[in-house]
Amino acid sequence: MTVVWAKQALLPGGWARDVAVTIGADGRISAVSPGVAARGQRVDILLPAPANLHSHAFQRAMAGLTETRGPNPGDSFWTWRQLMFRFLDRLTPDHVQAIAAFVQMEMIEAGYACNVEFHYLHHRPDGALYDRLAEMAERIAAAAVETGIGLTLLPVHYQFGGCDGRPLGPGQIRFGTSPDMFLRLHEESVAALRGLPPDTASGIAPHSLRAVSVAGLRAVTAGAKGPVHMHLAEQKAEVAEVLAARGARPVEWMLGNMPVGPEWCLIHLTQMTESETLALAPTGAVAGLCPITEANLGDGIFDGVRWMGAGGRIGIGSDSNTRIGLSEELRQLDHSQRLRDNSRAALALPGVSTGRRVFDGAVAGGAQAAGRGTGGIVAGEWADLMTLDGTAVDLEGRTGDTVLDAFVFAGSDRMIREVWAAGRHRVQDGRHVAREAITDAYRRALRDLRDAI
Repeated sequence: MTVVWAKQALLPGGWARDVAVTIGADGRISAVSPGVAARGQRVDILLPAPANLHSHAFQRAMAGLTETRGPNPGDSFWTWRQLMFRFLDRLTPDHVQAIAAFVQMEMIEAGYACNVEFHYLHHRPDGALYDRLAEMAERIAAAAVETGIGLTLLPVHYQFGGCDGRPLGPGQIRFGTSPDMFLRLHEESVAALRGLPPDTASGIAPHSLRAVSVAGLRAVTAGAKGPVHMHLAEQKAEVAEVLAARGARPVEWMLGNMPVGPEWCLIHLTQMTESETLALAPTGAVAGLCPITEANLGDGIFDGVRWMGAGGRIGIGSDSNTRIGLSEELRQLDHSQRLRDNSRAALALPGVSTGRRVFDGAVAGGAQAAGRGTGGIVAGEWADLMTLDGTAVDLEGRTGDTVLDAFVFAGSDRMIREVWAAGRHRVQDGRHVAREAITDAYRRALRDLRDAI
């Protein structure tokens, strides 16, 4: 049993002072006691730690390598994707495990207690199956054992190269699954998680309306247990392709043809109309937002003001992992709204500051999308906790919601001192307890991959 005592803590009912949180041996919070004398491990500011709800771990090794313009004057997401395909042709299972561990280490140091891995790198470079179909899923699971982060694994169904059903190209062939193969892959991936801690979860991820047939989408989601994640309405070209093939825009088609509800997490949604936003928000589906990646790839700006105003739920992910920073993602989300609308404090409400609103949204939506039974400092939930350093220049003397405003808009993830994932105390004094070994393995992987792009 562990007791963490905080000078101030963000509880579901609001901020409280002198709070003792007891973590049981099972990794769950067993008691929350405000207004008590100091005992146990003393911290300044205690917060629930959110889930990172969307990651492609292997893309971390590409960070900083795709920022030059090629011969195409219209350099875009689609030209970036060709570079990504070339890169992943070099990746081995050992590389993937080393990269995933490094990514997960950076996530937990940034305050995320869970990695929701949208995992689509399944096969050998030529598309041949590994001896164990779920070999790559096993490597993601092994990385989670190394890092101690919570894991929700989402094997991806990736069927075609476009809405016209064209075969997967050379770069995509490592992803390919038929519906029957996917169901077997999912079963074997779930089996690969059995030795992991009990907070581990799984779900499914039909990649997108471009990459999955209507029949395939219905086959893999029928009777699905756990969260269902899918890319949706990310790019203008994607919207045009779906409209031409299916007679409706992506969000419009989903609302008319699939039972979208709270178990769904729809990633990006940067190309929605006003009416689509207002129709999708009440379904209870989570908008899986990755503001840093969406800016890096030129996806567009999610309509957070209208979505959240209609009661829509949000969560935060790091997607391509170009930068892994919780405070940066939240800041980018709000700043994009301000830039589009020429406004300030775009996502604030009367009595609710911007930092508080986006942080609360990320915690609640991330928990829903991860499907792990967490989301707040509440007895009975997994102890996913993070602390901020109250002596940091921008936090000293701050209380209540101004703490979160300072963290998001004036500070950085360097303010984070301690992180627990389901009670596993893996970040201590700002550093992961296995940082050196994990970083060394990542360096070795990068040396092997240096000439890939």
